[in-house]
Amino acid sequence: MNAVGIDVSKGKSTVTIRRPGDVVLMPPRDIPHTKSAINELIKQIQSLDGETKACMEHTGRYYEPLAAWLSDAGIFVSAVNPVLIRDFADDSLRSPKTDKADSKKIARYTLDRWAKLKQYGSMDKTRNQLKTMNRQFGFYMDQKTAMKNNLIIALLDQTYPGANDFFDSPARSDGSQKWVDFVYTYWHVDCVRGKSLSAFTEHYRKWCKHKGYNFSAEKAEKVYEASCDLIAVFPKDDNTKMLIRQAVAMLNTASETVENLRIKMDETASALPEYPVVMAMNGVGSTLGPQLMAEIGDVTRFTHREALTAFAGVDPGKNDSGKHVQKSVRTSKKGSPHLRRTLFQIMDGLIKRSPIDDPVYVFMDKKRAQGKPYYVYMTAGANKFLRIYYGRVREYFASLPETGEN
Repeated sequence: MNAVGIDVSKGKSTVTIRRPGDVVLMPPRDIPHTKSAINELIKQIQSLDGETKACMEHTGRYYEPLAAWLSDAGIFVSAVNPVLIRDFADDSLRSPKTDKADSKKIARYTLDRWAKLKQYGSMDKTRNQLKTMNRQFGFYMDQKTAMKNNLIIALLDQTYPGANDFFDSPARSDGSQKWVDFVYTYWHVDCVRGKSLSAFTEHYRKWCKHKGYNFSAEKAEKVYEASCDLIAVFPKDDNTKMLIRQAVAMLNTASETVENLRIKMDETASALPEYPVVMAMNGVGSTLGPQLMAEIGDVTRFTHREALTAFAGVDPGKNDSGKHVQKSVRTSKKGSPHLRRTLFQIMDGLIKRSPIDDPVYVFMDKKRAQGKPYYVYMTAGANKFLRIYYGRVREYFASLPETGEN
């Protein structure tokens, strides 16, 4: 048994190789993330006698290239949750936090958990790619929201107040939206009320035909009447026009990126074995489904349901000592905030649609009827949802050939 403990950081990794009996084959050594250095490490590992397993923490994105390189070379690689490494007993009162100490601790963890380590495989690469897409999706969604608020609050309220409320059409597949396209053309209230009603209606009709939107003479009249009663602060000049159109262009770019990522995430998620099971769950759609799968990852790495709810940070807290038992304890919130946000979006959708045949909604509705606060019943619903998710996906995996996903 050869345990390769790898503490990964940006640009380099610290590697220790040990055997049972506290035998050190290679003391902690820094390995730069270069092709020559990694190939030399691979040769050294492959030259060892007996079975070899390498282990590292899956923190950030730094571990992924090294895990892929070693895995492609035929070396058993396992990437584990850093919390497990941190909580692993080190039989020492001292707790040094250095790369060398961490690599030695990971090697000892590898020997201790030898039979339970899960191999990093091709599906892990797909999951990592999906997770990266989801993080980028969240980033661009935040950018889109900021740009939308900038357009409405900083600009439209000064040139065409309320124009964003004229239409409620959802975003198209390319990210475009009717109200955004409208204010690009009619960027100032005088662009509308400066015409007669008949002239604006005809201009609006041609605009709808050109942009592919439905035309309604009644809607045109309502927009015209509302525009005639508005007050604009900024003048109708080239500077104002430039500001509005530049903001619209930036918002459209962000919106297009978001929609492209949404489609790509769904395509990537469909390659994972649990996709049909997850997408069949109530409250999960083509957006939230891939996000959920991205943040949970391989469900088989969780030994039981409670491990998954703890990872999400929606497990009920406990505070018992002797005869003291605290009845109400906050949830741990030690898990992934990205997963909790996705879960709360799913719970919010269930609350709004109120499917009376869905066990998660019925459970939340019962808690709500008991007078529980919003955060309490939403967290309880997320906990129940994850338990159902865990059971259904694990059951589906068990029914697959070779009872595995890889």
